[in-house]
Amino acid sequence: MMRNFIQRIHHLHLAKTIITTVLLVTLHGCAMVKVSTMKPNDYIALQRGDVLTTGKLSLATQDTLNVANLDAEQCRSKITICIATLQKTAGINDERRLSSLSETWMLSAMTLTQQGNSADSEQIIEAWLEVARYAYAYLFFTTRSPDERAFEDRQTQVKDYYNYAVQQAVALLFQRQQAASKNNDVESNLKTSDSTHLGQWTIDLDLSAFPQDENRKTPQEIIPAASLRFNGLRSVYRRDGFGAELVAVYPQSTLADNTLILKKLLKQPLKSVAYSEMSSPEITVLFKFNGDKLEDILRTHQLQLAVYDPYMQSKIDIRGQQIPLAANFTAGYGLWLARSGFATQSLRTVLGLSEGISAPHVYLMQPYDPQRRIIVMLHGLASSPEAWVNVTNEVLGDAALRQHYQVWQVYYPTNAPLAYNLSTIRDALTQTLKHFDPTGTAPASNHMILIGHSMGGVLSRLLVSTSQDQIWNALFANTKLTDDRLDKVRTRLDPILRFNPMPNVSRVIFIAAPHRGTPIANNTIGRWIGNTIKLPISLLTRFEDVTKILTEGNINLSSGKDRLIPNSIDNLKDTDPFIRVAATLPISPKVTYHSIIAKRKASTPLLDSDDGVVPYRSAHLDGASSEKIIISSHSVQGTPESILEIRRILHEDLGDSDSASFNKSTQTTEQPPQMTVTK
Repeated sequence: MMRNFIQRIHHLHLAKTIITTVLLVTLHGCAMVKVSTMKPNDYIALQRGDVLTTGKLSLATQDTLNVANLDAEQCRSKITICIATLQKTAGINDERRLSSLSETWMLSAMTLTQQGNSADSEQIIEAWLEVARYAYAYLFFTTRSPDERAFEDRQTQVKDYYNYAVQQAVALLFQRQQAASKNNDVESNLKTSDSTHLGQWTIDLDLSAFPQDENRKTPQEIIPAASLRFNGLRSVYRRDGFGAELVAVYPQSTLADNTLILKKLLKQPLKSVAYSEMSSPEITVLFKFNGDKLEDILRTHQLQLAVYDPYMQSKIDIRGQQIPLAANFTAGYGLWLARSGFATQSLRTVLGLSEGISAPHVYLMQPYDPQRRIIVMLHGLASSPEAWVNVTNEVLGDAALRQHYQVWQVYYPTNAPLAYNLSTIRDALTQTLKHFDPTGTAPASNHMILIGHSMGGVLSRLLVSTSQDQIWNALFANTKLTDDRLDKVRTRLDPILRFNPMPNVSRVIFIAAPHRGTPIANNTIGRWIGNTIKLPISLLTRFEDVTKILTEGNINLSSGKDRLIPNSIDNLKDTDPFIRVAATLPISPKVTYHSIIAKRKASTPLLDSDDGVVPYRSAHLDGASSEKIIISSHSVQGTPESILEIRRILHEDLGDSDSASFNKSTQTTEQPPQMTVTK
């Protein structure tokens, strides 16, 4: 009996313990915490992942939704209710509310874009405008300034929401505008301020910060820079900041022979220059919402669509704060080259086929800036501006160089003789400068820099040389023409054979330039290529009278068979009379010049070396400020070593301290000998 009593007491005690434990667990269950470790990549994904990168709302927005008693997953199906609840829930500070509303609107806009069609474009655009509105309010109309949040991931996220929303909205607005113009059969010019009405919204176009052109048409395309990928470009150069990075695509001018240019070339020197800006300039676009206070921004349905040239402006003022302007300095240039058709056209030109070019064309890589000095790039034989693809990209990608220089590229017919190209290129550059700076007083018109590769290097040298009568005497000293016939020839050829240095050039960089010609042009393959090259019809027509006179005098100015007028290959032979005398012409003492020379085989002695096309002895120039030897083939201009040397020289030209950082990596290990060239 006692034993049963003890068992009952034990059971009662056990039951009491169990009940007590359950009660304790129930009462204190919310205080039970479990901990686990997190891998670094999971931490970054959790902290920085958001609707743009993962398709899911960020941790910061989810926390805000929790405060408003909202569920992130339910918000996907009830976004409108979710947004309305976030707007009115008390106890959420402005920064959390506005940033979360911007991201939630982003989810809405992305969902509408995926589900929608062209009929829903107005609703989709309005969603993107709301994304930008709340991001704009967060960035500039809350208690803390952007500088005070500089190291916060959340500000970076919200800036990205704004930039992406502006990008998407501008693309859709442009599509609507294009469709409207097409339906109305109207080609519109861009005006400083146009207005577009979209639902409740009024969008005012603001071009006051963009270079003006009274003939500027509406672009054919607006392309987000981030959507473009390039083969052939080693680097993409950007500037992080505020705004949508876009490319505005305008019609590409055709350089095929046209009647106007031909008429001018037939009987007189080139007086009307073909020049143009690159047809796909980079732009940066901002949405500026009307209002001076937060409540104004959240209530307004009016904004300015402001367009900026990122080359001309690096910062913008918003509410007294200097904000860096976002930029992409590669996308427009890469797109222009990819669509140019230069590779095919340059080959057609050198073979004398249709749809080639007959006159030089000056391309401005950015809108003309009177304050930036000009770098002129001249390509080589059978080439085009494509030869400078990575050189130009690296120069424009260097912030210091971009601030002080602008790049012009000359595209010229490489089948024409050197003297003819020299004359027309000089005229083209001079007339282009006069167009933009009639008085010649702008910094851009002075202290220009020439960079020439291969035949372009020879032309660059002649642009800073003095000929006097040396070329004429070398070509016509032993002529049997009568004095009156000789005078007629001289009258026609003197503008081409007599020249002085361009006064506004102060520095030249020669790259693999055959200043004394090349024996390759005179071997079997060189002669075959020379016979394949056809002179421009415009050139033959222009100098038809000279050809007749020279025929009467049995004069052959080239070593090519039965050719009275030499082509470019003839001029590049080391036996050609023109190239031989050109190598002796004095370079202006006001010009500083540099040589970049390729050496195909490292083991070959320097004096005996070549790049496969040009011998060292032909490329070397006494008196060069620097000479860089690079182990490379003839197309050395695009190598990293060559580009570093070009950048070093340009920094040196600016006199800035950055040039010192290039010195060690660009020093040549071989000391070039001094060579004297005699007639």
